[in-house]
Amino acid sequence: MSLKSKLSLSIAAFATTLLVPTLAFAQAGVSAPANKFDASSWLALAAGLAIGLAALGGTLGQGRATAAALEGISRNPGAAGRIQTPMILGLALIESLVLLAFVVAFLLMGRINIAA
Repeated sequence: MSLKSKLSLSIAAFATTLLVPTLAFAQAGVSAPANKFDASSWLALAAGLAIGLAALGGTLGQGRATAAALEGISRNPGAAGRIQTPMILGLALIESLVLLAFVVAFLLMGRINIAA
């Protein structure tokens, strides 16, 4: 993958992550929304993106941490105990961030007003 395509993919991911949740909380101004599901649909999309990106990032982070730990253990089997404990602590911290995003997604879903 070339540097130009990586940069454009990063910009697109940043713009999507930054702009879609912002649009979900934007006010419609003086006039009423087009229909009652406008804000609800954007909130649902923001919640889905939040949990999806968190799961993707957590999975990639845990995979890299585990791969690095296994490589270190394979190079020096005597250090397995000193490598395994910090690895498990790191995996728990990565997983806590994913669970925090899960909570944020539920909070976003709680703001949806279906009975309006």
